[in-house]
Amino acid sequence: MESCSRRNFIRSTALGAITVSLFNGLSCTGMKEKNETDARFKISLAEWSLHNAIFSGQLDHLDFTKKAASFGIHAVEYVSQFFKDKVADAMYLAEMNKRASDAGVKQLLIMVDGEGGLAEPDEKLRNETVDNHRKWVDAAKTLGCHSIRVNLFGSTLNRKDMHIAAVDGLSNLSVYALPLGINVIVENHGGLSSDGQWLSGVIDEVALSNCGTLPDFGNFCIEREGGVWNGEVPCIKVYDKYRGVEELMPHAKAVSAKSYDFDAEGNETTIDYSKMMDIIKRSSYSGYIGIEYEGSRLSEDEGIIATKKLLEKLITV
Repeated sequence: MESCSRRNFIRSTALGAITVSLFNGLSCTGMKEKNETDARFKISLAEWSLHNAIFSGQLDHLDFTKKAASFGIHAVEYVSQFFKDKVADAMYLAEMNKRASDAGVKQLLIMVDGEGGLAEPDEKLRNETVDNHRKWVDAAKTLGCHSIRVNLFGSTLNRKDMHIAAVDGLSNLSVYALPLGINVIVENHGGLSSDGQWLSGVIDEVALSNCGTLPDFGNFCIEREGGVWNGEVPCIKVYDKYRGVEELMPHAKAVSAKSYDFDAEGNETTIDYSKMMDIIKRSSYSGYIGIEYEGSRLSEDEGIIATKKLLEKLITV
């Protein structure tokens, strides 16, 4: 573990960097941009909603923005694994920018997976994880995104050890991202990151303006059988999703509207969307709410459309 003095130095360095950074141009979702509408909430599309089509080859990653626009959605959230071998390819990123511009689509963030856990108690592994994420910060800057979404997990569920490691890992990465105008945001994505109280405490201690959360309506499994980090393994400890979202909203720089299935009236059958939207409306958050459909009964296109209709209905209520 690194000393408190080093963490304090990191924080002081970051605060000093604000005056010489591009902070004034930071595209936080809590701030309105000149070219945005006056609507408090807008709808975006997470690329994971189309993961089956992409994995099967039916949809190319480069065509994702055009596909999003076909739904009447003009803002997107990328998934790193769909272009992980192109993250440092300037020509490929330029093509992504061109495709998004041609489709009239805004590129919001990159959901980064497969680069390690920023709350890894082993300092060497944790520092390697920070290094692994820097290329994604650079890519986000090139694409005009406001954030990268990171995973806050490690090889233990010890709350104290994970807290110390998480503060250090997030601080280091956020310091790197700050001068580039990029946010580092944590999603409740399993393990202790799905404990709203724990994650909020970590963000509070990091205390950097570009470090926040991405509350997801689902993903509130804290522990799975055998301690396996795998969504296919049965969950044995679940955190209350409504409490969790409420605890994460004060730090939110994006919101993920997870959906699985819908009834005949168009309501999501596993999540009370009306209750979730009430929680979001009571917060100070203003910005995009991203559709992330993960169901199997409806096709991916049908699930995206159903989620969009429900969000549009609740946003205007």
